[in-house]
Amino acid sequence: MQDIKTERITPAQLAEMRKRAGSYEALFSRVALKYKALGLGQLTLTEKDYEKYILEEYTFLKRPVMLIGNEIFVGNSKKTIEGARLAMK
Repeated sequence: MQDIKTERITPAQLAEMRKRAGSYEALFSRVALKYKALGLGQLTLTEKDYEKYILEEYTFLKRPVMLIGNEIFVGNSKKTIEGARLAMK
């Protein structure tokens, strides 16, 4: 368990999450308040952009992120939480 508000996510941690999730975009939250404030919805973001924004501002990381064994579960949808719950059994 890591509180990313007080303990910043490291580039190595993010790279590992990206490896499991398949892309930085899969880890990126478009509901973060700063997404609209910075006008990011009007831009075409690259993987490097997603990485940069997540490392600069923790709110851009879709949460929760659960690493269970070799699997990753990102976000709080019912399907994702149920998958994580099953993986913990």
